[in-house]
Amino acid sequence: MQIVLASTSRYRREIVERLGLPIIAAAPVCDETPLPGETALDTAVRLARTKAMSLAERFPDALIIGGDQVALLDGQQIGKPASFDNGVEMLKWMSGRTVVFHSALALYNSKSGHIQEDVGITRVTLRQLSEQQIRNYLTREPDALHCAGSAKSETLGGALLQKVEADDPNALIGVPLFALVTMLQNEGVEIL
Repeated sequence: MQIVLASTSRYRREIVERLGLPIIAAAPVCDETPLPGETALDTAVRLARTKAMSLAERFPDALIIGGDQVALLDGQQIGKPASFDNGVEMLKWMSGRTVVFHSALALYNSKSGHIQEDVGITRVTLRQLSEQQIRNYLTREPDALHCAGSAKSETLGGALLQKVEADDPNALIGVPLFALVTMLQNEGVEIL
């Protein structure tokens, strides 16, 4: 069976490629708007599942990996800022505080219809940041505007962070790799 990553993120692809398996990356079809009253965890799981299942017709005999990440602070979901000014405001709000990232993973077997899901929880404490530091970061790391809360830890964004607590360090980048290994093994994929 083909293994398909429902993502265009090169960072997610790099994580999955660490397993040494041939994969195909394809853009999923998904409206990422949270539903009214939906928790951050529920949003992340629903979006991961939707992304994986959105490619089933295109890849009818595949294991499709979907993922999504939702950040939470003060009971509010933190989305992708999309604009420089929104990114500045988000990072000012998050500065010196602990944000909880919900990194959902879904593995969909498009042939059998079987789906597995998991969520990696990562608690991230940001350094106390000045507005100038935030502006410098976003100027140097414009791709961060397409990440939850503009926190892109895999590159320069690592300088924003003071502490990271997680069972799987890959989850913060968007793929709970430890859970993915188990899911693939459950589908009969030999990794080792």
